Amino acid sequence: MALLRCNKCGHVAEAHATQIGTNVPCPACGNHVPVYDTVLFVRKVLQQYFALQDEVKQLRAGSAVTEIATAPKTAVSDIDFHNTEHLTSEAWHAEIVAWFQRRQIQVRTSPDAVNTTGFFDEFAVEIGDNYPLLGDVVGKIRWAQQKDVPHFSLKLGELSQKDGQAINAFCKRLHEHTFLSKYFYQKQDKLGRATIQSAPAIRNFFAGDWLEWYALMKLLTFLQARQKAFSCTRNLSVIFPNEDLHELDVFFLVESNTPVCVECKTGEFRQDIDKYLRLRKRLGIDRSQFILCCLGLSDEQAAGLSSMYELSFVSPTGLQGHLAKLF
Repeated sequence: MALLRCNKCGHVAEAHATQIGTNVPCPACGNHVPVYDTVLFVRKVLQQYFALQDEVKQLRAGSAVTEIATAPKTAVSDIDFHNTEHLTSEAWHAEIVAWFQRRQIQVRTSPDAVNTTGFFDEFAVEIGDNYPLLGDVVGKIRWAQQKDVPHFSLKLGELSQKDGQAINAFCKRLHEHTFLSKYFYQKQDKLGRATIQSAPAIRNFFAGDWLEWYALMKLLTFLQARQKAFSCTRNLSVIFPNEDLHELDVFFLVESNTPVCVECKTGEFRQDIDKYLRLRKRLGIDRSQFILCCLGLSDEQAAGLSSMYELSFVSPTGLQGHLAKLF
């Protein structure tokens, strides 16, 4: 069958295939209208639909940018980034969403992933800044989670008095803030005994989220100290036009036009290098601004990998130095 559509009254009806290319009276109003091949008609309609869809996307992107430009902003220097919901607002993410839309890329933000009113950010910074000392505690918690072993112990008597006291105090704080379900220090044997927390958020934190929080907070404090305007997010879902889906660990847009992406790896990363190379190129981000923050890398290893691949490798302690070169 063929189709006809009246431009006068809007009536749509089927017609016989032998009438394709001819004009026939509209059954509703009598106005003479052309008869179309069904496939051709649908193709034309879809072309118009997708053209209008692209126009709507462009208008929305432009609207978001205009709204950001005209809306009053809280000065970056006035925000306590260690205790704020400011980063969770739709307006805070609007610049980032618009940046991706201009590249025909859809994104879904995760506002809760940048809510710093809890304690994830503080503990992440403490762990990252003191990993040579606290890494064993994090490793034991992670091992217990993976093996579904509820308890673990720390032989603090084998450490120096200073280090033993620091780890004991750290574990007490973990317990006070519910990162550990139980903790007590057996003074006579100099043993710390702990019970892990089973809540998913805590499991995810020790499974690797802590490094994402660390990178987020280091970027926040770095850019705040330099009074740079920026937007940021964490766990950003990116959907490319061919429906490929990726998640970016930490993403910043500095002064509206400079993207900085940090992918955080607490485990093996070598098998993912090619994936990150392709992702960086698809996003159109300069190699210096696409950062792989890998736990366990020395500064020498990071420099060597950065020269081998079109990516920037850093250790957690080397992240701030790399940012200083960027800005």
